[in-house]
Order: sequence, then structure tokens, then C-alpha cells
Amino acid sequence: MTIRRLGVYLAVIALVSGVAPRTWAHGLIGQRFLPATLAIDDPFVADELSLPTFSIMKFRGSRESPAFRQTEISGEFSKRLSPNLGLSLGGNFTILDPDGGKTESGFDNMEVALKYVFFRSAEHETLLSAGVSWDVGGTGSKRIGAESFDTVTPQLFFGKGFGDLPDRLGWLRPIAVTGAFGVDLPTRRFNKTITVSDEDEEGEGGRVEVEKELNPKVVRWGFTLQYSLQYLQSFVRDVGLPAPFNRMIPLVEFAMQTPVEGPRSGHTTGTINPGIIWFGRYVQLGLELQIPVNRESGKNVGVLGQLHFYLDDIAPKIFTWTPFHGVLGPTQPR
Repeated sequence: MTIRRLGVYLAVIALVSGVAPRTWAHGLIGQRFLPATLAIDDPFVADELSLPTFSIMKFRGSRESPAFRQTEISGEFSKRLSPNLGLSLGGNFTILDPDGGKTESGFDNMEVALKYVFFRSAEHETLLSAGVSWDVGGTGSKRIGAESFDTVTPQLFFGKGFGDLPDRLGWLRPIAVTGAFGVDLPTRRFNKTITVSDEDEEGEGGRVEVEKELNPKVVRWGFTLQYSLQYLQSFVRDVGLPAPFNRMIPLVEFAMQTPVEGPRSGHTTGTINPGIIWFGRYVQLGLELQIPVNRESGKNVGVLGQLHFYLDDIAPKIFTWTPFHGVLGPTQPR
């Protein structure tokens, strides 16, 4: 990257960061608290740490390769640059355990992401944001299939609580939905494999063959359906739920991906993840099942879990500092 390009990017960040000086509570829009979900990125920007997030899933084999179990242990650090602009850094360690084969392990490519919240409505518990993530090619291990090229993914995020429903529909008001939509854009169109044939009996050979494999654009999309027991107890009706149930959010996540070119174009894979999230003052715990939507998405039901820290509440003087707005301070009690 040239100095000129770097200067332009920093200037854009500074311009966007200088907008909207008001601070907002972590994951809070109106009376609605939306948690950090495990499979689908939430629409908020915040000072937070997910460590660890773990996933265990078994995948079917093919003619070329046996079935294998994939274990991922990942982490992500997120930091607000302003009340509405956030930066995150993430990575994961992957273990591939094929049936009857040698186990391979290594780090996948590092991911860098920016997210900007451009619309909030506390009255209607609605939030919209946009972002872009960068899968940094060449930073991961080839042993586990990390690509050597970059992938850029522009994304849109949304969150909507149903607290604005009329009182006669009070039991539906704890419902909320969030979602994300993005497109993977590989910076390399094809992977090329060059082979040189051996000489034949007549002394001829050395023929060069080039095989090209398409790196397709992939649409990544998904949404969550949540029912907040804390919202039910606090803002609809006190049903007498004791701890820890009064801070639980049952949810279902739908995490999908669909190639839009190549031989698998239009063929969707993904998982449906029923689970539960418990949130406290400083931490959040989440556990979900991963149910494959078809044969290509997985062989058995997997498990997804996460320990999540609210850094903006743990040490606000340290983690809520921003370069353009100073210290934003702790968020509202939950």
C-alpha cells in the first residue's frame, strides 16, 4: 500500500469518526438489549472480546477425500473508533481430523473488519449498519487450506426488536431479529496449477499443462430469531423468573452461504443453530447446536460455544478511549 493510499484511508476514517458525538450503550437500542450472537455478526459496534469461540463439526467425504472432523478455536477483539465506527481483528486455529488420515492443524488467515452504524431508532428498536471485512491472504497455514489471496466482503447488518407492538400482543414484544448480508469478493480470479510432463519413449516431453480453478464469489447471508426473557420480565410482565433464567435469550441462528458463479452456483450450504445466550454485567455465555441444512453442510449435528467479554464495562477508562471523542465511559447497566 502506498503512503498516498494510506493517507486517504486514514482521512476517510477520521471524517466518519467525527460524526455523531453521542455515546450508546453496548448492544442497547431503546429498551432492547441485543446480544453478540455466535454465528451471525450483530449490527452494533462495541469494545468487546470473544475468546474463545469453539466449533466442532463432522463433514462428509468425497471421491477425492475422506470424511473429517473440523474443530475451530477462534477469538475476536473489537474496538470503537467513535460512537458509530468500530474496528475488529479476528483469527482462528483450525484442526482437521480425517478418518484414517493424519491430523492437520494451523492458523487460518487473519480477518480485519470495519463497521459503521448509520441508522438508529430507539422508539422502534431498530438499528442498521454497514461494514467491510478483509480476509488477509497468506497469513494462515496452507496445511489447513488457508488461501494465499485476499478476500474482501462488503456487508449490511440490521437489528429489530418488536417492543413497539401494541399491548394486546405483549407476549410477542420480547421477540427480536438480527441479520447480515455480504458478498465474498476474491482478489484472485483463478488458482493456477502448472505441471510439466515427463519425457516419453521417443524422447519428447516437457509439455506444460496449466489447470485453472475458479475462486467464486459467494453470498453470505443469515439471520437470528431471539426471545428475550429479560425483556419479558422487565417490560411486558413479571412472570417471576429466578436467576439465571431472567437473563437468558433463547434463539435460533440461520447461517448460510451461496456461491453465485462456478459449478456450485446457486447451491446453498449452512447450518441452523438453536441455542441459548446468558448475559451478565461483564460477560456473556452462549451455546448452540449446529444442524446442517443438507448433506454438503455437514454429516452430524455440531456444537458452537462462546465466552464473550464486555470490555467497555470491565475497564471503561482503558477500552472506551477513542482517538476523536476521548473516553466514552461505561455503558448502561443491564
